[in-house]
Amino acid sequence: MFTKEKEFFSILFEAVSEGVIVVNTQQNIVATNQSAENMFGYNKKELETAPLIQLIPKNYHHNHHTYVNGFMKKNESRQMGVGRDLFGIKKNGDIFPVEVGLNPFTVRGETFVMALVVDITLRKQHQDQIQELNAKLEQKVIERTKELSEAVNKLKEVNAELDDENKKRLKAENKAKEALKKEKELNELKTKFLSLVSHEFKTPLSGILTSAMLLSKYKLEEQQQRRDKHIKTITDKVHYLNNILNDFLSIEKLERGKIQYNPSQFKISKVVNEVIYNANMMLKDGQIINYPENIDNYSIYQDEKIVELALSNLVYNAIKYSSENTVIDIKIKQNLDSTTFIVEDNGIGIPEKDQKNIFKRYYRAENALLTQGTGIGLNIVKSHLENLKGNIYFNSKENQGTTFWFSLPNKYQTKL
Repeated sequence: MFTKEKEFFSILFEAVSEGVIVVNTQQNIVATNQSAENMFGYNKKELETAPLIQLIPKNYHHNHHTYVNGFMKKNESRQMGVGRDLFGIKKNGDIFPVEVGLNPFTVRGETFVMALVVDITLRKQHQDQIQELNAKLEQKVIERTKELSEAVNKLKEVNAELDDENKKRLKAENKAKEALKKEKELNELKTKFLSLVSHEFKTPLSGILTSAMLLSKYKLEEQQQRRDKHIKTITDKVHYLNNILNDFLSIEKLERGKIQYNPSQFKISKVVNEVIYNANMMLKDGQIINYPENIDNYSIYQDEKIVELALSNLVYNAIKYSSENTVIDIKIKQNLDSTTFIVEDNGIGIPEKDQKNIFKRYYRAENALLTQGTGIGLNIVKSHLENLKGNIYFNSKENQGTTFWFSLPNKYQTKL
């Protein structure tokens, strides 16, 4: 074979750096070059006429004929083993990775296949090294990621601990500030209380002492009217002081939560009549109280004394802070759930800057400082109403009058 073309093939094959192996349709080797011989460890004579399968490891023999026959039929150049690894076997039995390009050609009507074989052992080693390095790098990334995640978690724990400590510190600081604020308020209340007691007790006591001294001078029978006048003064002053003491006792009981409420079913008109009867004795010249309309059928299940206390406080304040010849309106509204008591006057009103503090204990509006009073009545009323699940509100404009109203459930409820 290749008698005339031998020299041509020899020059061509030897010029190629890849291993060249030519096989016929019977898959026998018909020609090789020096690179192929060196690659597989055979000399030229050992390879010529040898079956191609001699250069393929045994575990690949079963599919080899099928692949070659299929290639012969298609008769086109292509890369062999695309998508899978190919291996050759040397004369000494060493197996090594190869890359094979197949090129069919025809000479004098006979078909041959020229295989260009490249030993890719070094490339595979590099690939394996790269894969190993990538695997190591990936493992390091996993480890570093894990370490970073642990560090982040630890940092989160530390931050959480710091945050918790900060919250505790802020809480402690707020408690200290609150305690300091309460202590300051308490000191202010003590100062106001002492000032109040000094003023509110001193004035009535002076009146009582003066009236008692004057009584001793009116010994004649025709001076009885003057004696009665001073006796009334003493009685009024004593009642006033007694009311102040009762208010102080009420505050103490409210703070300690020792109030015992006594609910009962009663007519609204009964309380209104009692309040207006007592209020009539306090009216200034020309003052009028308008009786609420259509309340005969109103009744409520509540603590009667508290309702009377609340309504009388609002009515007495309306009288006290209104001038002569003014009208005080009492209105009462009732629905299925609650009853609302409304007291409206045309008095001095409450300055806007004082309105936010009007329910504070011992607080008195600027325009009421010269009028007798303790500044604790509304505070007591508000506390009682809230204990009974009620509320109290007001609208006021200085020098135009004030409207107070409070609401209570028709059926007794308490949060105590």
